[in-house]
Amino acid sequence: MALLLREKDVTELLDMQTAMDAVEEVLRDQAEGAATNRPRYRVAMASSQLHVMAAGDGRLNICGLKAYTASRKGARFLVLLYDAESGDMLAMIEADRLGQMRTGAASGIATKYMARQSADTLGVYGSGWQAESQMMAVCAARQIKSARIYSRELSHREAFARKMTSLLRCEVTPVGSAEEAARGCSIIVTATTAREPVLKGEWVEPGAHINAAGSNFLSKAEIDVEAIRRASVIAVDSIEQSRIEAGDLMHAIERGVINWESVTELGRIIAGRERGRASERDVTLFKSNGIALEDIATGLRVYNLARERGIGESIELWAQ
Repeated sequence: MALLLREKDVTELLDMQTAMDAVEEVLRDQAEGAATNRPRYRVAMASSQLHVMAAGDGRLNICGLKAYTASRKGARFLVLLYDAESGDMLAMIEADRLGQMRTGAASGIATKYMARQSADTLGVYGSGWQAESQMMAVCAARQIKSARIYSRELSHREAFARKMTSLLRCEVTPVGSAEEAARGCSIIVTATTAREPVLKGEWVEPGAHINAAGSNFLSKAEIDVEAIRRASVIAVDSIEQSRIEAGDLMHAIERGVINWESVTELGRIIAGRERGRASERDVTLFKSNGIALEDIATGLRVYNLARERGIGESIELWAQ
């Protein structure tokens, strides 16, 4: 019998620390050769698009996929989780909240391994669903004393600041310009839908860490080429997937500012095979695309918690 878990179940079961533990574990497995990730592929239709991404982890004995559609009505996400030995389906998980949390978690783990230990000021670009989990994860990784938020709409950034101040017990201040969100901040997060850069490298302070999490299309870039040029360490969740999705990096590669040999995977830093930074003055960058390994590892944590607590609906799709 497989377990069907709804969005309300995921929201009840999944907290940020659980998501961060899952992502850290599976990215280490990836670096050590125990896990396999397949990049997202997309099927374009007349008025919608289907996205599919798959992965497996031999140590965890799981494999699975995330499939989702995007249209004018919004996006619908589903994670399918399988036992890797028997092939039995373990769970079908509605995965909007799961995806939000695992994306934030990846940036939280990058912050843990790449930001200065003393980093305590945060600049955030974007005031939507993903920006919330980005802030939650960074605040779980470092003792953030104050944060600034910039987005295009004043009312949105003011509402976001009020909500996150209450949620995180951290002073979050809306600011009136993109530059003001970055100046003096030791950690910067971009979580926008922008097609053109919202963060300029000239605004980034020495020693800052950047999490660029908003774009997974080659046609979009949230950070400019100067921000890439200034980064001493550039990490991604998957180089294979970044080659087809990381618009933030592609402009710098096309101009010869960096090459793929100068980019590492976050899992290698977690596993101790690469350094997250060499000095306190290094600018470091994590370019997040969001990979299937993160979805299935987080999904497994949710599934195990659901089984322990008796949450979810048992379904029989075929005789197992």
